[in-house]
Amino acid sequence: MNAMFRSLSSTNYRIWFAGALISNVGTWMQRTAQDWIVLTQLTHNDAFAVGIVMALQFGPQLLLLPITGLAADHFDRRKLLMATQGAMGLLGLGLGILTVTGLVQLWHVYLFALLLGVVAAFDSPARQTFVGDLVGTKMLGNAVALNSASFNAARLIGPAVAGLLTAAVGAGWVFLINAISFAAVLISLNFMHREQLHVMKHPPRARGNLVEGFRYVRHRPDLITIFIMVFLIGTFGLNFPIFVASMASTVFHKGAGEYGILSSVMAVGSVVGALLAARRETPRATLLSVAAVIFAIGSIGAAAAPSYWVFGATLAVVGVASQTFNTTANGVVQLSTDPAVRGRVMAIYMAIFMGGTPIGAPIVGWVADAFGPRWALVVGGASGIAAAAVGVYYMTRYRGMRLAITERRLRVTFRHPSRTLAITEMEGDEAAAQKA
Repeated sequence: MNAMFRSLSSTNYRIWFAGALISNVGTWMQRTAQDWIVLTQLTHNDAFAVGIVMALQFGPQLLLLPITGLAADHFDRRKLLMATQGAMGLLGLGLGILTVTGLVQLWHVYLFALLLGVVAAFDSPARQTFVGDLVGTKMLGNAVALNSASFNAARLIGPAVAGLLTAAVGAGWVFLINAISFAAVLISLNFMHREQLHVMKHPPRARGNLVEGFRYVRHRPDLITIFIMVFLIGTFGLNFPIFVASMASTVFHKGAGEYGILSSVMAVGSVVGALLAARRETPRATLLSVAAVIFAIGSIGAAAAPSYWVFGATLAVVGVASQTFNTTANGVVQLSTDPAVRGRVMAIYMAIFMGGTPIGAPIVGWVADAFGPRWALVVGGASGIAAAAVGVYYMTRYRGMRLAITERRLRVTFRHPSRTLAITEMEGDEAAAQKA
């Protein structure tokens, strides 16, 4: 099988991939319709309100951090995902009924966003680490990248369909379709070959398990660096519902259909970024700073875009850069972490990645309202520059990075080997020993 799609050689991963793709389409449909009705129907182009929705939806990732990571490490992840995915389906159904019947109000959206955030806080670390259960350590990096490709392929389809359906029949029906889509994941989880799962032995229950992930990360400057970079871009740069919706409605004066198209155009770049990541044998931490710089250039270029179509083209560049950054960060963290604490470390990662939204989204929404959405995009670009600077500082201090021009070419050298690669090789040896 092509190296880019090697994880699909696993039967369980193929089953999961198919179910997740269908559910992801529904998720993106709901996100698009939800942001649009908040911005245009329940408020008068209030980007701050969209920021509040995002804050409520992603805030629980941070508040429930110790518990959610422990759950991912100690419970059967397949059963945990069945519970969380079913709960999210019921929440989509409830919001859909309220919207179709014309009863929905802004506080309803706030409440459902909060409830969805609580469920997603348990779902995210379990879903991220469940990929390792499906394919094992050897193909983990590729499986993470293909998961991202699936999520963004759905992002290519979902927003465009949501925009058209919202304009034609209303957002309520979009929410109901999303609720039905969760059945695909539940079916895939039920039909998996459980004897083929690569389930790591659960760590023993002991006092201090809740904070073990923090202790582990504290002694890993490479992980701390990645977490800081993810926090900067995740908090101030990845607020695309605010950026795209406010630019579409207030700068270019477009409707729901055109907004959905912009989201899909950006998803094209994200799919390309994820597939390029899938081709790499091992995710490289050095790529993070490069992706952060390209993200900054794309965001600032989008802020200066003179027309709707130029704006869409720059969003494709932002999509490639952001997905390269996200996929690489996720893969490096998982591959360089001891499997016994991987769930808790990934809970910290997801809390930083998503939990920064309650801080950044209202700020970026306020900037969009007070100074215009173009300046909000500039804030996003600045976060990319700051993240790149953090990455360069780490590589210079801890890995001895040096720049030199030889034969008219800029070359980068390192005095110290990558800690990530060393740990990855060690984990591979441990996995082989366990099988033997």
